[in-house]
Amino acid sequence: MDATGSAEHFTRMGTLGIEEEFYVVDEFGRPTSGTDELVYETEPPAVLDGRLDHELFKCVIETQTPRIDDPTDAGEHLRSVRDALVDHAEANGFGIAAAGLHPLAKWRELEHAEKPRYKSQLDRIQYPQHRNTTAGLHVHVGVDDADKAVWVANELRWHLPLMLALSANSPYWNGFDTGLQSARGKIFEGLPNTGMPTAFDDYDAFETYERRMLETGSIDDRGELWFDVRPHSGHGTVEVRAPDGQADPDRVLAFVEYVRELVVDLAERYEDGESDRRLRREFLDENKWRAIRHGQSAELISRDLSTTRSVEELVEMESDRLGIDGLWELYDRESGAERQRRLRAEEGVMALADSLRLS
Repeated sequence: MDATGSAEHFTRMGTLGIEEEFYVVDEFGRPTSGTDELVYETEPPAVLDGRLDHELFKCVIETQTPRIDDPTDAGEHLRSVRDALVDHAEANGFGIAAAGLHPLAKWRELEHAEKPRYKSQLDRIQYPQHRNTTAGLHVHVGVDDADKAVWVANELRWHLPLMLALSANSPYWNGFDTGLQSARGKIFEGLPNTGMPTAFDDYDAFETYERRMLETGSIDDRGELWFDVRPHSGHGTVEVRAPDGQADPDRVLAFVEYVRELVVDLAERYEDGESDRRLRREFLDENKWRAIRHGQSAELISRDLSTTRSVEELVEMESDRLGIDGLWELYDRESGAERQRRLRAEEGVMALADSLRLS
């Protein structure tokens, strides 16, 4: 990875890229070390060539789709990558599972990756990174101008709590029920340079920040700016990182649809000269907390700060405004966190673990 990106990378509008973090699991559905075998010691299927990597823990593996120029092809690419990963894992004696946090993952018992980048992070960050067993969904949308990408990322911040509320799929951490719908949201915020970012005036301001963080030794590369949304100066995209990991590909595609339509809509607003609507980060953080705590039943502070709106109201407003259906499909179904709790209570932890496996 290059330490910094460039404004020259922002050349395409509306392209897609989907990154997913998964858990490598054993025959009983428990997270286990497997990334050495799957990433380094065996040859993955061709569709995963150059699109497979490990994360901090040896039980967490990441996939990336190729760049998707036609959004109608997103489902085909996503399923192709997932199927290849499952086949590759099974051929090596492993399974693959997805959630924001795996309910059976106990960080003190799991191995960290030995890659120098992660050793450096562990040494610098210490406890918050040592316990970081999180897994998320990251959606990239191409933007054809760097200043536009920064403006879009600023505006997207208001929508992130809704995405997190609808994706909430991590009630359990380190073996216990946290009482949260997305404990991942809080565990990950223990790291530096995470959560809700501040607004930037333009790309020069963002690039200055990125370079200062590197020059002061605050980060080793731009990839360590782990905010919930960021202009990705390497890919020329706006990257949304708010949602929890999901086992169901249809849920992933609903978020992909929403993120892309939001970015395209905001890009058009930028081109029309619309003024930005910056809000204090404290209000954005409050809405994120409400999403973490309450998930789909959250009441989020309205954009004009005059009242609160239910997730259902916001889903209706966004679906009508953007002409999309996927948000309703997310809202009308049992949430991931609710499903995990129900399965554990009714059928036990093994049924819960089995429900998170990809097939």
